[in-house]
Amino acid sequence: MTSVRYRTLAFGITRAVLTEGATGTRYLKAENALQPYVGRMTDRLQHWADVAPDRTFIARRERLADGGTGDWQRVSYAEALHKARSIAQGLLDRGLSAERPVAILSENGIEHALLALGCLMAGVPYCPVSPPYSIVSQDFDKLRHVFDTLTPGLVFAADAKRFARAIAAVVPPEVEVVLAEGTLEGRAATPFDALAATPATAAVDTALAATGPDTITKFLFTSGSTKLPKAVINTHRMWCANQQQIRQSIPALGDEPPVLIDWLPWNHTFGGNHNVGIVLDNGGTLYIDDGKPTPAGMAETLRNLREVAPTIYFNVPTGFEAIAAAMETDAVLRRNLLSRVKMFFYAGAALSQPVWDSLHRTQEAEVGERIVMGTGLGMTESGPFALYITGPEVQSGDLGLPAAGIEIKLVDHEGKTEVRYRGPNITPGYWRAPEATAEAFDDEGFFSTGDAVRWIDENDIHRGLRFDGRIAEDFKLATGTFVSVGPMRAKITTAGAPYLQDVVLTGINGKEVGALLFPTPAVRQLAGLPPGAPLRAVLDSAPVRAHFQTVINTLAAASTGSANRIARAWLVDEPPSIDKGEVTDKGSINQRAVLKHRAALVDALHDGSLPDILIPTPA
Repeated sequence: MTSVRYRTLAFGITRAVLTEGATGTRYLKAENALQPYVGRMTDRLQHWADVAPDRTFIARRERLADGGTGDWQRVSYAEALHKARSIAQGLLDRGLSAERPVAILSENGIEHALLALGCLMAGVPYCPVSPPYSIVSQDFDKLRHVFDTLTPGLVFAADAKRFARAIAAVVPPEVEVVLAEGTLEGRAATPFDALAATPATAAVDTALAATGPDTITKFLFTSGSTKLPKAVINTHRMWCANQQQIRQSIPALGDEPPVLIDWLPWNHTFGGNHNVGIVLDNGGTLYIDDGKPTPAGMAETLRNLREVAPTIYFNVPTGFEAIAAAMETDAVLRRNLLSRVKMFFYAGAALSQPVWDSLHRTQEAEVGERIVMGTGLGMTESGPFALYITGPEVQSGDLGLPAAGIEIKLVDHEGKTEVRYRGPNITPGYWRAPEATAEAFDDEGFFSTGDAVRWIDENDIHRGLRFDGRIAEDFKLATGTFVSVGPMRAKITTAGAPYLQDVVLTGINGKEVGALLFPTPAVRQLAGLPPGAPLRAVLDSAPVRAHFQTVINTLAAASTGSANRIARAWLVDEPPSIDKGEVTDKGSINQRAVLKHRAALVDALHDGSLPDILIPTPA
């Protein structure tokens, strides 16, 4: 029995059933049956508009003329339903459909949310497109691919100025553009307020009545590691079943209306399905955080967390790292953030144990107990929730057990175990991509994830599973020895904290393992150089090289063979490129894409032509 005290949090799935299949195959499912769930997420919007009409559904700080932000602008459930019906009428008037859906180019926002709800009411699918495809990309190749795949009939952008270049380059002249702010030079556009003021008629009720569990709600594009992104079909059944699965795994969500303060982008399933769904399904309130886990964006996030006390808080590892550091000296932040939060939750990459430990130390000092750090496993194709932890004592990499209603297939694969999914929350496939859809499912109808797992405790299946990397990321050395990329990356980033953001392992078919090290902005403080110093100069400075030399030496001393020993490493000064698919919107690095696009650098690392390589030195 542990002496550590955790804030009370019930865990709904704690036991599982394991059955044997063909050689090398097992099946795992929760003992709990999936309880009934609604057929459409619009049913939940209408429910909350009836029983809590004045409750805030969504809020965002007002954008000021000087670029700053002001007070919270709020939209109640009743207002959201009214606006959604008006927008739905406007979409129906335009004859939009799954063949001519709505494309949303913008970040999270009130207009974005209302437009999405209007699409749901009208039965018109929408696609929240990754904003960097429009405002960061220089070639717009991925944005063109999105438009070629979807053939949208209407495009929304919040800000004409920021999205004008992308619209001019990609949006056909016959496609209507709706803008929340500004105008486009040489092109007519519809103001969002005009669309939202369309008088609703009985046609909206007719269209809504025609929707059901199989109706497509949205298309979410995969990150596209080595190929162009695929459009994942999302249906009402997927979304509604997944929300019921979440609630059965985390019963506290039904205890009171959840309050979220969240920045996670809605073009990702974590932010747009998981988090928005939790709010809408449980009648909660979502405060849109315009900050991000970047040096420039964290100030806004911390400001919001000093003011809004969430009941559950989601972020990615880089965000929790910054919050952990800030809470050590910021009493207001500690007091407000920890006042009523029942659980922290991360996804997208591994959270290093030092960050985890820092959070727990601060929590114990401030409130006398730890906050459970929730985590699990999922993906765009699973809605996303699939596996979730079974108790409060969680270690980095723990995933837990499958949610109610999901059947897990465990398939042995060259020393690894792949996890596959089957259940009501799994996508029916990829839009206009029958071959990719067929490839994604095995002969029993299980979706092949490519994720590898292993037991937390082989003698107790009820503790669940741990992450064991990606099947496709793992590789062999020339000796035939497998390199397990996921666990090794986690060890390296933990050892390099707080100056190492991520790492890409190299050495496919080679004699030894190498590493491309991507530093965090904090490395500049370590170097002690002027703020404007080139990053290459920072990385070549004596303090930085000494730190990473120690990291490499420590890792080498703990290694047990060539497959888990970093034999050579290089500090990379060129950040991962979103145009090349090397990094996602959430900041997760794409191992395969980096290796593909930096093949010359990898070759130079291993043939010795790269100067100043970090090599382990004998103790």
